[in-house]
Amino acid sequence: MIFTPTFLQGNFVIDLNVNTDDRGWFGRTFCRDTFEKEIGHTKEWMQMNHSFTTLKGALRGLHYQIAPFSEIKLVRCVAGSVFDVIVDIRKNSPTYLQYFGTELSSVNKRMMYIPEGFAHGFQTLEKNTELIYCHSENYNAGAESGILYNDPILKINWPLSVTEISKRDTEHTFINSDFKAL
Repeated sequence: MIFTPTFLQGNFVIDLNVNTDDRGWFGRTFCRDTFEKEIGHTKEWMQMNHSFTTLKGALRGLHYQIAPFSEIKLVRCVAGSVFDVIVDIRKNSPTYLQYFGTELSSVNKRMMYIPEGFAHGFQTLEKNTELIYCHSENYNAGAESGILYNDPILKINWPLSVTEISKRDTEHTFINSDFKAL
């Protein structure tokens, strides 16, 4: 695996080193020892989720869990492609409220490592897109929170017009004076 840090401290884009032959390819997506050595990740993955989105342009997010249930995520696209976005919501961070986005796809086999203190969302760039997420914390409905995807403070440049978004995600609020950073 090749770990490339972004300008957001603790965030990495991970590319797989794949071995190919006449049968296809093989690549490691996680190794506890390598993650600890390369990026200092020592937490256990507590939950793994798989999402399927039918429409191109659909948007999910921006989601996060509040402390003490903040979580690390490892996100990988296994079918189709997405524009994957994280927002730094760590109150004392020099990159507070800045975002980073990159394309994750079944073709580029890229993953996004998202540390605690970030909101996460994505927009599908193709129909029938699937993501697999590892989480360092279990889902806790009481700790669930979010930011509206089109918050004018964040100015996220989503690549497509939004074709579909859940009612829950449209009910998130803009960042204001009541916003509780992590």
